Amino acid sequence: MDVFEEARLKRTIAILFVVIGLAGAVDLALDRPAEWLSFHVVYEVALVVGALSTALWLARGWGSAAAANRELRASLVERNAERDAWRASAEQALAGLGAAIDAQFTSWGLTPAEREVALLVLKGHGHKEIAVRTDRSERTVRQHAAAAYAKAGLGGRAELAAFFLEGVALPAPRPAVKDG
Repeated sequence: MDVFEEARLKRTIAILFVVIGLAGAVDLALDRPAEWLSFHVVYEVALVVGALSTALWLARGWGSAAAANRELRASLVERNAERDAWRASAEQALAGLGAAIDAQFTSWGLTPAEREVALLVLKGHGHKEIAVRTDRSERTVRQHAAAAYAKAGLGGRAELAAFFLEGVALPAPRPAVKDG
């Protein structure tokens, strides 16, 4: 359901409760009860108040949810911009890392299928997800992964990741600059 359909549904439901409340009020006025403390009158007043209260409660809840949704979307935009900025600044390093990984896969003699699976494993994807992404069976993906580990002389996904990331270290923190 898209945002416009959702908004239309919310308005429709709120309007429905308002109409129910107003219809109950009109019915009560048309009945012209002789006694206002009768069960029928109290029941209809409770229905009217309940319908109008529900419409108000729904409108307030939807307003809060919409505000939270706007905040979440703004946060997502910020995170995406942060991610894109990081990728742009790290593009050269990532290209170099990609070339180094490709060269290592070549030196291990991995087939194209093993290379694809090994790279996806290195990126953190599970066998089921890789199977779906590559249109292979999970068993075939496991076989490709096992063959890649064997050709590389590694024991599994953790050793594969460690092979490429073991030497990666964060730079030393910069000393704080004092204003003087």
